[in-house]
Amino acid sequence: MNDFPEIQITRLSPEEEPPLALLLLADPSEAAISKYLPAAAVFVARHQGETIGVYVLSLEHGVAEILNIAVKETCQGKGIGRRLLEDATVKAKELHAEKLLIGTGNSSLGQLHLYQKSGFEITAIRKNFFLDHYPAPIFENGIQCKHMIMLEKQL
Repeated sequence: MNDFPEIQITRLSPEEEPPLALLLLADPSEAAISKYLPAAAVFVARHQGETIGVYVLSLEHGVAEILNIAVKETCQGKGIGRRLLEDATVKAKELHAEKLLIGTGNSSLGQLHLYQKSGFEITAIRKNFFLDHYPAPIFENGIQCKHMIMLEKQL
């Protein structure tokens, strides 16, 4: 089911504003987002001129990490997230990264499914990450988000 065959994924220039509303779908803390954006590259997916997806990629010591990935709510479930993950994998390989990391909440059931289908494997759990780093409780799928599940993909 590919309703968006002509998606263009491009890197934002430093002068362009990242799509904050989309980034907030994946990370509800504007403060956290503002901390990691300056040292990372932002890539956006556009369809007919509209921004429908985003991911944020960092590289440190040969390890790339997707710090944020989100798809516009009305466009979810149509393969865009998978395409963003594929693009991030290609970009990480171009940067000569040895592996690609991504983290998500214990309550993010759809994301955990997608990431594992895309070749990522669970490698660690950061206990109480969301309790310690976010001021308000986060609930998703009827589950409180407490722990960060870390996954990685060898490149």
